[in-house]
Amino acid sequence: MGHTCGGGFALLVVLFILLIIVGSAFFC
Repeated sequence: MGHTCGGGFALLVVLFILLIIVGSAFFC
């Protein structure tokens, strides 16, 4: 994949944060 500035990386970070939040909700 090519190097995407801004949009693609931001979306990846948001998805990662959501994954952490959902994981924490399940573990708590």
